[in-house]
Amino acid sequence: MRTINSKPRAWFAVMFLFTGTLYAQSLRSSVNKGVDLYKKGEYSNSATEFKKGIDKSPDNFQANFNLGDSYYKEGNYDDALRQFSRALQQAPSGRLKADVYHNIGNSLLEQKKVKPSIDAYINALKLNPNDESTKYNLSYALGLLKNQNKQNQNKNNQDKNNQNKNDNKQNKNQNQNKNQQNQNQNNNRQNQNNQQQNQQQSQSQQNQISKQQAQAIFDALNHDEKDLQKQLRKMNSKPVKVAKDW
Repeated sequence: MRTINSKPRAWFAVMFLFTGTLYAQSLRSSVNKGVDLYKKGEYSNSATEFKKGIDKSPDNFQANFNLGDSYYKEGNYDDALRQFSRALQQAPSGRLKADVYHNIGNSLLEQKKVKPSIDAYINALKLNPNDESTKYNLSYALGLLKNQNKQNQNKNNQDKNNQNKNDNKQNKNQNQNKNQQNQNQNNNRQNQNNQQQNQQQSQSQQNQISKQQAQAIFDALNHDEKDLQKQLRKMNSKPVKVAKDW
């Protein structure tokens, strides 16, 4: 498995344009102590010494750059990035700026910030095109970016498929509910029709019985009063008083 060339570029050559003063000797002493501790793997202690150097000379490239390296080794990538950004402004040459960009790219990549790390490696190669370590790390970062894009595309496709499934399921449920509603409406209409037919049949039968009764009464009137009373008793109804002018 390919990994980044995670070793930061340390700048250990301590050079000054002035010598012979206690100030310069104190600054050099702090930075040199930091370098020795760094080489021993005592990164927290080395960071303390580099900070002392920065307190004496805030714009000193060596102290700022190597403090960033110490932070990087401790896994403190946010502070490392801030420190490398300061060192970038103080770098005296393009080659040293390329080293700073290389370390910035490493810090970003450790934080899974792939796209910004690619930009940093490209900036480093612009200043130092023949740097093999930076080329390697750039290639590695580009491979990560490609895989991320592929994973994102697969995730988007999966989300789209899941959404389509949910939509189809929802449409199916809606259609089933609609069909059930239609069936219920049809059943209700059928029941209403049946009730109306039953009522009509009942009324028809009642009307038919009334006609039969009326005919029997009419026939009885044609015979005599006794036959009329007899028919009325058979129907279990009250006697009907015959009008005088019948």
